[in-house]
Amino acid sequence: MPKSILILFAHPSYARSRANRALRAVAEGRDHVTLHDLYETYPNFLIDVEAEQRLLLDHDHIVLMHPFFWYSAPSLVKEWLDVVLDYGWAYGEGGTALAGKSWTQAITTGGPAQSYCSDGLNRFSIDELLRPFQATANLCQCVWQDPFVLHASRQATPEILADAAAKFSAMLEGLIDG
Repeated sequence: MPKSILILFAHPSYARSRANRALRAVAEGRDHVTLHDLYETYPNFLIDVEAEQRLLLDHDHIVLMHPFFWYSAPSLVKEWLDVVLDYGWAYGEGGTALAGKSWTQAITTGGPAQSYCSDGLNRFSIDELLRPFQATANLCQCVWQDPFVLHASRQATPEILADAAAKFSAMLEGLIDG
C-alpha cells in the first residue's frame, strides 16, 4: 500500500523563488502527497494546532520544505514547531503521536555545496547545521531521513532546476513506495 506524504511548505517570499517553485510544482496535485503551505494558511502566524496535528496523524512521512535561512528555517516553521509539537502529544510522557513516521528536510540554499564543509565559508556541513531538526525528529520518535538539498539555488539555471525537480520527484516516489 502506498505511503502518504505531508509537505509542510514554508517560504515567506514564494513568488520570488524560482527554485522552490520548481520543486513545489513536482509535489502539487501528486497522488499520496499533501502540500500544505504554512505562509498561505497562516499569514498572521495564528496556527490551528488541532488541524495541524490531524494532518500529521493522517500521513506517514513529514517533509519540511523551506529555504535555508540563517542556518535554519523561516520564522513560521519555528512557530509551527513550538505550538504543534506539544508535550504529551508529540514527545514526553504519553507523547507518541508521531512515533515511527519518517521526517526529512527539503531545503534550498543560497551558497554552493562547497561552502558547507569544515573549510568552507559556513564552516559546517548541511548535516551538522540540520542537527536541531534531526534532534526534534528524534525527540518525537520519528525516523530521520537524509535531507534533500538544492545548493546555490539563486544561480540555478533552468537545466539545474529541472534536474533538481526530477531528483525531488524521485525522492517523493521513493517515500510513497516505501
